[in-house]
Amino acid sequence: MTANTTTYKAPGTSGAGGTSPRPPRRRRPAPSVRGSGWTPWLYLLPALVLLGGLLVYPIYQLGLISFLEYTQAQVSGGEPTTFRGFGNYATLFGDSQFWQVLLATVVFAAACVLTTLLAGCALAVLLTRVRAVPRLALMLAALGAWATPAITGSTVWVFLFDPDFGPVNRVLGLGDFSWTYGRYSAFALVLLEVLWCSFPFVMVTVYAGIRAIPGEVLEAAALDGASQWRIWRSVMAPMLRPILVVVTIQSIIWDFKVFTQIYVMTNGGGIAGQNLVLNVYAYQKAFASSQYSLGSAIGVVMLLILLVVTLVHLRLVRRQGEEL
Repeated sequence: MTANTTTYKAPGTSGAGGTSPRPPRRRRPAPSVRGSGWTPWLYLLPALVLLGGLLVYPIYQLGLISFLEYTQAQVSGGEPTTFRGFGNYATLFGDSQFWQVLLATVVFAAACVLTTLLAGCALAVLLTRVRAVPRLALMLAALGAWATPAITGSTVWVFLFDPDFGPVNRVLGLGDFSWTYGRYSAFALVLLEVLWCSFPFVMVTVYAGIRAIPGEVLEAAALDGASQWRIWRSVMAPMLRPILVVVTIQSIIWDFKVFTQIYVMTNGGGIAGQNLVLNVYAYQKAFASSQYSLGSAIGVVMLLILLVVTLVHLRLVRRQGEEL
């Protein structure tokens, strides 16, 4: 007699006692990310609108006026505004004074940028070598110079170097020597003032970059017998190159557009315009001579020069494999 037995099979088991594989679970589809590429632009939209109103539109107006006949007669409505095309640029490039002022501007700006970078980097390294109290005093003094308005600083420097009442001539024993009378001495005086109000930006920025360098790297270089100059040239400078690019470009833009220091300290450009730079030259053409179209053309030339210098500098840096 055979007993009938019923074998219970648990779910997911096979008849041979093994386990059968469970069917794979279906994953839920990932949420759609369509349109996420526009999200950063939506956040940037307010800033872009603001920059468009404060930067793009004025540049457009500057370029437009540079192609027009726009003098005091057109401003007052006495004569209609006419289109000159590149006539203003032809007049500007045919003026020998423009080329003299352009050369003086380039040389003066290059000297200002070079001295500012050297002084700022040297003081940044010095900040890492002194104790807390001298470092704090130097930082406060530098930030005070940086925060001083350009017209105030220029007026103070004119007083300090005044031939009759200034203390500098008395200390140096120069008598009644006038710093603003000669062309080169006036440019040197303005350069010192520009250096005084510009080096704090370079110093603070480079100092922050130095503090971010791992101390082990500098200690290893010192243990290998490298001098301070060699450590800066072979270790610090390559690691600080992106920061140095930023401060260099900023210095070029600022020093190429110097206006207040030249205008205040040389009384509008020096004797017979011997200390003119492009910004002051454009001001004289636009407002002193009421030739607004020529002044606008000078502004466009300055903009193009700065744009070309910046792009060339960035390209040279990127050729060296630096990421900015």
